[in-house]
Amino acid sequence: MAIQKLYAGAKLRELRGRLGLTQKDFAARLGVSLPYLNQMENNNRPVSSTVMLGLVQEFGYDISELGSGDTERLVSDMREALADPVFTEAAPPLPDLRLAASNAPALARAFLDLHRAYRQTHERLASLDEALGREGGPVAASPWEEVRDFFHYCDNYIDAVDHAAERFANRAGGQLDAHIRDAYDDLGITIRTADGAGVRHFDADTKTLTLSPRASRETQRFQLLHQYALLDQGRLLEATLDLARFQTDTARAIAKLGMANYYAGAVLMPYTRFAAAAAETRHDLERLSIRFGASIEQVAHRLSTLQRPGAKGIPFFFVRVDQAGTITKRHSATRLQFARFGGACPLWNVHQAFETPGRFLRQLAETPDGVRYFCLARDVSKSGGAFNAPTRRYAIGLGCEVQHAEAVVYADDLDLANEAAYEPIGISCRICERADCHQRSVPPLERHLTIDPDRRGTLPYEIGR
Repeated sequence: MAIQKLYAGAKLRELRGRLGLTQKDFAARLGVSLPYLNQMENNNRPVSSTVMLGLVQEFGYDISELGSGDTERLVSDMREALADPVFTEAAPPLPDLRLAASNAPALARAFLDLHRAYRQTHERLASLDEALGREGGPVAASPWEEVRDFFHYCDNYIDAVDHAAERFANRAGGQLDAHIRDAYDDLGITIRTADGAGVRHFDADTKTLTLSPRASRETQRFQLLHQYALLDQGRLLEATLDLARFQTDTARAIAKLGMANYYAGAVLMPYTRFAAAAAETRHDLERLSIRFGASIEQVAHRLSTLQRPGAKGIPFFFVRVDQAGTITKRHSATRLQFARFGGACPLWNVHQAFETPGRFLRQLAETPDGVRYFCLARDVSKSGGAFNAPTRRYAIGLGCEVQHAEAVVYADDLDLANEAAYEPIGISCRICERADCHQRSVPPLERHLTIDPDRRGTLPYEIGR
């Protein structure tokens, strides 16, 4: 079997910049010549085994970071952006996009930011109510999208916050609820439950935290930890936010809530213990939920964050969708990347989860690039806690590349070697090249269409090669 060469010029340049070394000094410490390093940094040569060894011995670098999913994420996002009808010319071929993503990732992200600003301007002008009376000016990036991209491109793993949460959990010594109460006592804050204050409300003047009695025990515990992060870990969160350099105060505020959520989840499921338990239970969501006192959704989300350098778990993707198919949460540590706009492929089993509440649905799937995945889906509808309270309906999807499926209990008894067992799925119709998909909504990018008025197949047009 041919060994895939690793090109990681951008990663090498980034590491050298962080270390403050010149190319000459960096090359000397890695034990290679200056021209050779220059060629690797410009992706003219693959990273050699000598350089990998030098990165580990000289700098303690986790070489698995060289092959992180940033390039594939950028390629997927650029392909989706280039499917926009505003680009009338043929899109650049896939090798060119990969070259741009690997050699000039900052430029690729700038292109995505520009396209996002264009889309937002277009959507605002399409709404007459918004367009009338709006003063002209530059369009800022959507704060929500900016924050989502921040977590997306850092592999949904925040090292400093994760370690701080693990230290808090370790101090609890197996008595987490009591430890949380003691922590609030140390802050002089009273905890109570009462209706009418939403899920959680903190009154700084009276130093009272009110939780909804309708919320489940898991939700109450999570909200206690979320508020504690905001109260006691503020300096850590702010320092992490400073590094992100968000464009607006709104984006920063949204990200801070995301960081507090991350802290809460990492306390409930501390990295080292949770990773060991995940391997032991073969990633059984229900057993992990009971063991760590977390919801099924929280457990699935946490599994997708196990990307700590030197102690990585199975690379999972995680997604949550609503009944309209809109993606409300997304993260992928795999080569499978989700559409930035709109919903997911309708052939994916996550959409069927609403039809079978309380059941896990399993699927073997193959994307157009030939990569095969094991996919798990389940509904996670959330009751409002009263007869007349609305129910929030969601479904989650969790999955991994099929070579990891044997480490997942849900894949037991599936015929992983049977090619016919794999269902064809895609990312979004505009960038999916399958010509015979019966669920296609729009034609694919970079394909010629033939319209025959005297013939009608599955689609009202034929897609050329």
